[in-house]
Amino acid sequence: MSFLNKILKSTERNVQPQQKAGGFASLSQEEIDAHLGIDKYGDFVLTDAVRPSYELEVVPKAGYRWDQYDDKESGARIPVLIASASKHDLFDLFLDLVRPLGDEVDLVLETSHSSMGDRHNDLHRERIELPILMSTLYDFEEMLTNDGCAGIAILNPRIPMEVQLDEHKLLVMYGRDLERMEAILMNHGLERDDRMKFITEAEHVHSSTEEFQQQFNNLCYQLSLDDR
Repeated sequence: MSFLNKILKSTERNVQPQQKAGGFASLSQEEIDAHLGIDKYGDFVLTDAVRPSYELEVVPKAGYRWDQYDDKESGARIPVLIASASKHDLFDLFLDLVRPLGDEVDLVLETSHSSMGDRHNDLHRERIELPILMSTLYDFEEMLTNDGCAGIAILNPRIPMEVQLDEHKLLVMYGRDLERMEAILMNHGLERDDRMKFITEAEHVHSSTEEFQQQFNNLCYQLSLDDR
């Protein structure tokens, strides 16, 4: 589901020494703990799901940019909007973005809880009524916002259009007519910056917990998702 870069993962809220890589390898545990404890950069508040590199090659901030996805199989070039929103606005913005998809949608939940980043499992559900789905997602807002090993994509292949809230808690939108999506981003106060870099474009750390994994499994059960 996600198409962006290198990750580190921990099933705890800390990165253990054997899980260090790149810039984290030279740090003491105290330095790592202090860095992971920082969740605010200016006015931007991170979720618990991810932290940037210690060197801060990319400083997290709110905003969005236009991009393009090249489908190698079909040769199609699909417009993409990528957005980053502060923690307290993120989930409501995600739900606002999925409303234009229509009354009936398809769903994909992505998990890497058991793989430590080596691979993802995608669980699918076709043709679910959007109001029912949104009501269920509200009950799992904390997990979906703060779990660095869980992502969600909601799509309508009949439009076609897709909205993702990925493991990094970035919002990714695919489709031919994304101007309405852009208007929603702007209504939430996000500004366009086509030179913007996201947290995925440098070394970063993902975080999850056993409790979040259990909640993710419960969400899958409630939505009758299949592992394919």
